[in-house]
Amino acid sequence: MATPRPRTGDGEKNLISRQLIALRKQHHISQRELAHKMQLAGYDIDKNVITRIETNQRYVTDIEVRGFAQLFGVSYQYLMDGKD
Repeated sequence: MATPRPRTGDGEKNLISRQLIALRKQHHISQRELAHKMQLAGYDIDKNVITRIETNQRYVTDIEVRGFAQLFGVSYQYLMDGKD
């Protein structure tokens, strides 16, 4: 039997989608460019993964959160709740 996966109160699968979209737009990069930058940093992420994260169709690993935080120069806390 599969273990149920946790979701937010709104039924979302991750906490970083809004912040990720905002950061990507602030830095004027596409989903494809973000995926490419993450790949160059050693993360196995493609454009479709970015789309699924941003639309809350995919869970995000702690390793990926670290990668996004490093890439954008923000804290984990910011990615999680938009506050530093």
